Amino acid sequence: MCGQYAIVSKIEKIEKQFNVALKEGLEFESNKIIVPGTKGLVITDENPRIIQDFTFGFTPSWADKLKYIINARAEGDHNKENSQDYTGGKGIINKPFFRKAIRSQRCLVIADSFIESTGKKELKKSYNVYFKEHVNPIAFAGIWDTWQNKDTGEIHDTFAIITTRPNQLMLKIPHDRMPVILKPYLFSRYLSTKSPLSDITAMLEPYDAREMNAYEIATSFYNERNDARKALQPFSQRLDKEYDVKLKQQLKLFGMGESPSRDKKNNR
Repeated sequence: MCGQYAIVSKIEKIEKQFNVALKEGLEFESNKIIVPGTKGLVITDENPRIIQDFTFGFTPSWADKLKYIINARAEGDHNKENSQDYTGGKGIINKPFFRKAIRSQRCLVIADSFIESTGKKELKKSYNVYFKEHVNPIAFAGIWDTWQNKDTGEIHDTFAIITTRPNQLMLKIPHDRMPVILKPYLFSRYLSTKSPLSDITAMLEPYDAREMNAYEIATSFYNERNDARKALQPFSQRLDKEYDVKLKQQLKLFGMGESPSRDKKNNR
């Protein structure tokens, strides 16, 4: 699953990267970790020229109450073992919760990195997963919907991140799911109402692990989620060695600081 992710890029950089503008009147402070129930930045198929802030936690319009579903499995009820080698159909199109949204309510979920944990309580570790070569911000494939409280009339715009089977990097954590990450050339096609459903489901694949890396962070990161640069300080060496000297500059610009000395020694 993907339940926490970071936004550290300035709004101006996000606007330039996605060729969009922040919704008029919207104020959003970057440098935070987005967790379920909080506001994240999205670009929807309905308003593809503006950035909006929706609540992380999907609720379909017909639901009787807020559901806060944070992830939608690309495989639906298939691939329950989360096999990396699964090549079957994308069952998300048949799931009652998501079948309308995947067809007509898609969104790009803006992020700079995401956080995954081992999932084993006795050996739990958390990792910040980021993208090499200054590739940030990036976009997860998402779905959205608007839910209205019948008693109060309050309106909630909500979204979920679509997840898929793990790539090789995720298996090193180890973690058995990952968010669907879209390449920039797919952004407009994913949002387009003219894209065939078969084209959309073909995008719901694992991202190339060679373009990603991860390092352990302190498990207390959640308590510092309003200061992502502090929360995402490296706690140990990266899962994959990076010999490119640009890495230090990348992490400095990204606001994550430097790794411990043992990491710097191993990555010279």
